[in-house]
Amino acid sequence: MERRDELAELLTDQDIQTLKHLVNEGMGENTLRALTSDLAYLQAWSLAATGKSLPWPAPEAMLLKFVAHHLWDPQKRAVDPDHGMPEAVSQNLRDQGFLRTAGPHAPDTVRRRLASWSTLTKWRGLAGAFASPALKSAIRLAVRATPRPRKRKSAKAVTGDVLAQMLATCSTRSLRDIRDRAILMVAFASGGRRRSEIAGLRVEQITVESPIETDGSPPLPSRAIHLGRTKTSGADQNEVVYLNGRPVEALNAWIDAAKIESGSVFRKVDRWGNVSKRALEPGAVNAIVKQRAEMAGLEPGEFSAHGLRSGYLTEAANRGIPLPEAMEQSRHRSVQQASSYYNSETRRSGRAAQLL
Repeated sequence: MERRDELAELLTDQDIQTLKHLVNEGMGENTLRALTSDLAYLQAWSLAATGKSLPWPAPEAMLLKFVAHHLWDPQKRAVDPDHGMPEAVSQNLRDQGFLRTAGPHAPDTVRRRLASWSTLTKWRGLAGAFASPALKSAIRLAVRATPRPRKRKSAKAVTGDVLAQMLATCSTRSLRDIRDRAILMVAFASGGRRRSEIAGLRVEQITVESPIETDGSPPLPSRAIHLGRTKTSGADQNEVVYLNGRPVEALNAWIDAAKIESGSVFRKVDRWGNVSKRALEPGAVNAIVKQRAEMAGLEPGEFSAHGLRSGYLTEAANRGIPLPEAMEQSRHRSVQQASSYYNSETRRSGRAAQLL
């Protein structure tokens, strides 16, 4: 309270609005959305588990209770109904729409919510027990006791051959087909861009580059996409990726056909062929990937927009492109993270698994 009173005297309303704007711009919509969602869940869980609102700062025992309620062993639960989250608590959360499954949470979800809890605690000028050895040990041992395979965001990667099948469903007769073709090609060729980056792409982010000279063929048109701050970049980094050749032609075809001069690049097209002024939602990019997969005779449930990201790196590996070079386009920061996108099937049938 002393710190709050001190800040109230020092900061004007305009100062607070400025700081809020910087937080919004610096963190990004997805991060703020995740923080909001996590805070709502934590508050609902605290009320259901303790009958009280979330305490600030949370005592270590509260954090350990959260781990015990969310990382538990289903086999142990089968013989001991009191193991893990109490049924009354889980039913309360299900009734409110916070729980959709009956099993334990994924370890990554628990870690993310604890990280959000820690961030929100620090924003209040408080120190929590999030770095305590007991909490770290509890999480580590709970994960080890209940191993579970990590599911991919997209069951299958959209590699070059799969992308070709999807593109074959895009004619040049309708605006929607022209748009979808541009989305698929730009998202893949620019390093497997995230759906939020594609949905939020603006004309002002695209600049014309010098054509790429080729041996005996016409020069390839080239464009630079200035991503600005991304999910994995720092606030002061301006990420740039490049498009050459066919993706540039597909992008230009859409911009010309839709008569887009500024603002959002990829927009909704209604049934009558009218182009909206508003950008597509990120979820629409995912829906387009699934729709084109189904139209190509593929199983739509096995593909998602994230498959374009893993597919880009998998295709780069198939073509013998060094991982560091592919990472320059995908803008991954760590080799470990980038290599995790290589599909197991590609590794299983690759040369590295057939040395003998």
